[in-house]
Amino acid sequence: MSTESQSSDDDLREEISNFLRRNFPQIQMHGGSAAIQELDRESGEVTVSLGGACSGCGISPMTIQAIKSRMVKEIPEINQVHANTGMGGGGMGDGGFGGGGMSPSFPGETTDDDEGPEAPF
Repeated sequence: MSTESQSSDDDLREEISNFLRRNFPQIQMHGGSAAIQELDRESGEVTVSLGGACSGCGISPMTIQAIKSRMVKEIPEINQVHANTGMGGGGMGDGGFGGGGMSPSFPGETTDDDEGPEAPF
């Protein structure tokens, strides 16, 4: 990668970070974080990961949808946004509702392999 393209990638990363801080201050105000995981300038794709309090938050799917729809409108270099909360091990291909592969458990209910929920980190 040339110095010029590295510089433009850094500029785009900065623009995306500023977009997130400016448009979604509630992420940080509520104890969450947003980080750019991957950026492909040529395809115009970015992957954003929400962490901290966002992991497991009930309104994270709505925040993700807002990020996806607004970022492509406001940053011309971005064509597609992938976002996740770290829950369920990947992108939000299930419509943004996480899944996570876990069944609900109820007080007093036990199973042979019940070791409690898996930590998100």
